[in-house]
Amino acid sequence: MILKVFKEKSNQKFINSLLSARRAAFSNSKVQTIGVLLNIEEYDDFESFRVYFKSLGLVSPKCKVVAFIDDEKKISNLWDTYFISKNFGWKGKILSVDLQSFINYEFDVLISYYKKDQLETNLITAMSKAKFKVGLSGLDERLYDLIIDVPINNFKTFKFELKKYLTVLRKL
Repeated sequence: MILKVFKEKSNQKFINSLLSARRAAFSNSKVQTIGVLLNIEEYDDFESFRVYFKSLGLVSPKCKVVAFIDDEKKISNLWDTYFISKNFGWKGKILSVDLQSFINYEFDVLISYYKKDQLETNLITAMSKAKFKVGLSGLDERLYDLIIDVPINNFKTFKFELKKYLTVLRKL
């Protein structure tokens, strides 16, 4: 138990060092690839994102959705990509090849669609090589380039706001 606390502290320290060194680099390039990071306890509709991206003109290989699962008993019910707290080591070390490839992929946009302040999801967002990061309000603002203030269960409003801001930024 005490080791878990030290592990969390080392990972939080790693997140803080990543965020303090982060420099936003904006480009006018159009969105071609999107990554989505979910917390399955808050929002579990993978398909709603896929349908939304298809309506924007983006199709399957260009979009990747992954979810964090806190309760390992729910794993058997999922068909999509997921990760658990055991996939993380000390000082930001990632122990899953699939998760590491998600982090290293340079998405044009990363959507962190969660409101719960979870160390693991924050770590993935901070480590991601995405060019533009979008998140929901209520978390560490240093994680994102764009913060949208909507309730997690109001996906319709989120879709409208995201499209509006991506259009204003000439990314769509």
